[in-house]
Amino acid sequence: MTLNTHDHYLYALVALLGTLFAVVAVLKVMTHPAWQGRVQSLRGVVPPFINIVGVLFGLTLAFIANDTWNAHDKATNAVYREADQLRSLTVLSGSMPQPLRGQFRQQLTDYARASADEWQQLAQRQASPQADALSSALLLSVASADVERAVGSNVQAVMLKGVADIRQARDLRISLSQTHLNPLKWLGMAYLGLLCILSVAVVHVDHPRAAAASIILFALSAAPTAAIVLVQGNPFQQPSFVSPQPIVDAVVVDGGK
Repeated sequence: MTLNTHDHYLYALVALLGTLFAVVAVLKVMTHPAWQGRVQSLRGVVPPFINIVGVLFGLTLAFIANDTWNAHDKATNAVYREADQLRSLTVLSGSMPQPLRGQFRQQLTDYARASADEWQQLAQRQASPQADALSSALLLSVASADVERAVGSNVQAVMLKGVADIRQARDLRISLSQTHLNPLKWLGMAYLGLLCILSVAVVHVDHPRAAAASIILFALSAAPTAAIVLVQGNPFQQPSFVSPQPIVDAVVVDGGK
């Protein structure tokens, strides 16, 4: 496990520990005798003030979470689109004579296996040279004169589009795996979270126990939620990842024929 590859786990830990530190620090200041006088001078801030900062924090977290879920949805769609095109190519190759059909289906199987094995590289924000080479070989195979004579120009055109879609779906998977967490986005969210904690403290300055309860409840809702979003930054890593199984299943041909 490298820090560069799994840095979103570090960010999640920072979010949890940073929130804990902020909560403890604010409560210490509110109850410390040397600061109580200055803190009490802040009384008068009305409770609705919390809504302003709270809405900004909630929207920021929602937008970041939406980006994460969208990445997972796009990765899932890419996998199923790739699997569907592999299945279509398998069906279209049925009109090929032997041994061309067997060779072509073996190419599909080899690519599917290499594509599924690529998940290890995708988890590390890398791509598999073997999968890239096999996809190029598949394209050249479909574009060959032998395939045109075997299936006709119309079917060959459909098959060429299918291979192009496979390569496009793979490129999308690679780009999604390399999407890096933007520290500035999370720094802005952390800043708004700190302002929320301070706002709650100022509103409840006359009631330290109520302030402590409110701050702790906010921290328990915000920090774990942010951590959950952070650890799912790469759709090809655990704890939640897109499975390559549809790609493998797409080239399972009855009897290998």
